[in-house]
Amino acid sequence: MLRIEDITYSVEGRPLFEGASATIPTGHKVGLVGRNGTGKTTLFRLIRGELSLEGGAIQLPARARIGGVAQEVPSSEVSLLDTVLAADTERAALLAESETATDAHRISDIQTRLHDIDAWSGEARAASILRGLGFEPEQQLMPCSAFSGGWRMRVALAGVLFAQPDYLLLDEPTNYLDLEGALWLESYLTKYPHTVIVISHDRGLLNRAVTGILHLEDRKLTYYSGSYDTFAETRAARLAVIEAENRKAEARRAHLQGFVDRFRYTASKARQAQSRLKMIERLKFATSPQEAALAKFTFPEPEELSPPIVTLDGASVGYGGPPVLRQLSLRIDQDDRIALLGRNGEGKSTLSKLLAGKLQTASGRLTKSSKLRIGYFAQHQVDELYIDETPLQHIARLRPAENGPRHRARLAGFGLRADQADTKVGRLSGGQKARLSLLLATIDAPHLLILDEPTNHLDIESREALVEALTDYTGAVVLVSHDMHLLNLVADRLWLVKDGTVTPYSEDLETYRAQLLAGEDGVKSAAKPAEKTKKISRDDLLALRADLRKCEERLERLAEMRAKLTKKMAEPDLYDDARKAELDQWTAKFAELEEAEVKAEALWLAAQERLDAAKT
Repeated sequence: MLRIEDITYSVEGRPLFEGASATIPTGHKVGLVGRNGTGKTTLFRLIRGELSLEGGAIQLPARARIGGVAQEVPSSEVSLLDTVLAADTERAALLAESETATDAHRISDIQTRLHDIDAWSGEARAASILRGLGFEPEQQLMPCSAFSGGWRMRVALAGVLFAQPDYLLLDEPTNYLDLEGALWLESYLTKYPHTVIVISHDRGLLNRAVTGILHLEDRKLTYYSGSYDTFAETRAARLAVIEAENRKAEARRAHLQGFVDRFRYTASKARQAQSRLKMIERLKFATSPQEAALAKFTFPEPEELSPPIVTLDGASVGYGGPPVLRQLSLRIDQDDRIALLGRNGEGKSTLSKLLAGKLQTASGRLTKSSKLRIGYFAQHQVDELYIDETPLQHIARLRPAENGPRHRARLAGFGLRADQADTKVGRLSGGQKARLSLLLATIDAPHLLILDEPTNHLDIESREALVEALTDYTGAVVLVSHDMHLLNLVADRLWLVKDGTVTPYSEDLETYRAQLLAGEDGVKSAAKPAEKTKKISRDDLLALRADLRKCEERLERLAEMRAKLTKKMAEPDLYDDARKAELDQWTAKFAELEEAEVKAEALWLAAQERLDAAKT
C-alpha cells in the first residue's frame, strides 16, 4: 500500500503540505481532488521521487512501478501501435533478449516471465487501447508525426495504460479526450488491475471510476471512501455541523457579552461580569475548512429576439473538398440548450464553426436573425491569448471607450481578482485563462453561445459555477463537452452528429453512454418516425413563453423572500428564550414559503413541458 506519513513541503516559502498523512490500500482507485493551486500535481511529483520532502515520508512497496503521462509522445516515424508496445519496457527488453539468448536456463526464465506478463497478447491489447482512445485500425499504423500534439497526448496515455504500472498516476487525463474517449477511460479504469490515483475535475469519472476520494485542503489530506457524490455529501454534512456549532457558540458569546456590557461597571455585578468575560475567553469555535469562494460567471443578458434565431435548410459544409456535413435542416431558438453528440471526427466542431460563422455553407441555406450576436469559445482559444498582456489589456482592446473600473468589474464578474487582472496572461493558471476566454466570448451579450469543451482547466467549483451561469443565461447554448455532469445539467436537447448528418437524438445521455460502452456503432437518432403534428402558431408560442416567464418571475420573488427569511433566521438574538413566540412565527413563515416554492416549481415545470411539447 501507499503510505503518506506526516509530510511537509513548501514552494517558494508557501507551504503546500504541513503534517499531511494518508494511506491508500493496494488496488484501490482513488480520485485526488482539491482547488486549483493546492498542490495536487506536486503530490504526484513527491510520490514519484522527483521532489525531496522537507519532512515526513512516502512509503511504497519494494520494486513498485509508478507510471504516468508526463508529456506527449514525440513526433517520429514510429507507428502509433509500435510506440504503445514500446511503452512496456520490460516486455520489449525480454522480447529483444529472447532473440539472442543462448543459455537454456535464461531462455526458460525469459519465456516464463513473458507468459506471466501476457506478452503474447500485447499487440491486441495495445490496439484495443488505441481504439478506445479514438484511433481507427488504419490510423494505428501511421507514424506519430502524422498527428497533432493533442492526439499524441492520447498515444502517451495509451502507452502508460498498456504498460500497467503498479501505481498509475493520471493528471487530468480527460482534458485531451472527447466524450467517447472519456467514457471509455472511465470503464477501463474500473477494470484496471492495480492502484490508480487520478487528479480530475470530471464528476462523472469521479463517480463511476473510483472507490475513494483523497481531498487536499488546508495543506492536509483526508481520505473518504466512496464516489465523489458520497464525498460531497459527507463533507457538506461535516461543514453543516461545524457551522451549527459556531452559530451556537456565537449566540452564547453575544449573550455573555451583552451581560458584560451592561454590568461591567456596576459594583454589585462586577464579579459576575468578570466571570462571564472568562467564559467568553474559554469559548471555542470550530475551525471551518478552507472554502473555495465560488467565483461565479456573470454572463451579460441579451435582448430577446423573435424565434427562430438560426435555421439551416438543406445546408452542406466542408473545407473545400467533399462536404463533412450535408443536408442539414435544423432550427435554433433563443431558449435552446443543445448538446452535440458523436464520435471524434464526425463533425461536431465543423457544425460549431458553421454556426459561429467561421465556415460558410457549400450549398443550401443558413438564415440568421438580423440582430443575432454569437459568442464562440473553443478550447484552443485559451492558447491564442496574448501571453505578454494582462487581462485588463485584453478587455481594453475590445472596450476602449470604457474606463478602468468598468474593465475590472467585468473581470471580477468572471472570477478574476484585482491582482490577476494586472498579471500577464502567461503567468495565469489554465483555469484563469479559461475564465478570461469565456469573458471575451460573451462580452457582447450574445444571443447564441457556442462552447467547445469549456470545462478543460476548470476545477469542480468553477464547473459548478459555469452550470449555474448557463442555467440563468437567457441566450441559446450549443455545447460540445466530455463532461457528462455538465451536459446532464445544462442540455435539454441532444443532436447526434454521425455519418455526415445531424439529427435529433431521442434517448437520454445515460442511454447514449450505455450504447457507446457496449460498442454500438449504430447509435440511433430517432427510434421511430415522428408523427405529423399541427404546427403551432407564433402567437401561441409567444403565449407559452410568456407563461413560462411568469413562472420564472414567481420563483425569483420566492427566492428573494427566502433570502430575507434566511437572514432573519440567522439572527442569534432570535433564539433567546424571551423571543420564542417570535421565533415560532418566523418558522411558520419559512414553512409556508417552502410549500409555496414546491407549488411554484411544479407550475414552472408544467409550463416548461408545454413549451417543449409545442416546439417538437
